[in-house]
Amino acid sequence: MDLALSNADDEELLLDLLNTTPVVDGSPTDTLADHRAAASWLTGHGLSTSREEWQALLRARAILQAIVRGEETPSALQPILAAAELIPTATEAGVRWQLTGATGAVRAALAWDGLRITSPGRLRPCANTECHLFLIDRSKPNTARWCSMAVCGNRMKARRHHSRNRAG
Repeated sequence: MDLALSNADDEELLLDLLNTTPVVDGSPTDTLADHRAAASWLTGHGLSTSREEWQALLRARAILQAIVRGEETPSALQPILAAAELIPTATEAGVRWQLTGATGAVRAALAWDGLRITSPGRLRPCANTECHLFLIDRSKPNTARWCSMAVCGNRMKARRHHSRNRAG
């Protein structure tokens, strides 16, 4: 049985985490490269600024980026999810599930799984191979290709136009 255990905040955390390795002026960068720089990012996402949280997020990011790019299988998430536990409680309204051990890394992994279940194929890398960003396509036809139409979309369209005109 698939159980989607994420919310919009966790999806935002996931996308922001995936997008912490942008290419800036042609060079790959890492927003979370060192613990001090990562502290404001962690705080901004309501996470602990501990070294353990930071290191777990770095591991989760590498695995999740590889999964979304199709370079890794979801089983690679097992070490991240090992500490998480779901506890069911029967209430008047039904069964309520409480997640314990929900670090930022666990929340991001569960958000990925929630998107896999509810929105298959909508989380993907930008189609610009020089870009390291990801997107969640929320369009009805599921045809978004770029992290940003204004940046990567225009850049790629301009390249195609230039190459067609040069060839013709």
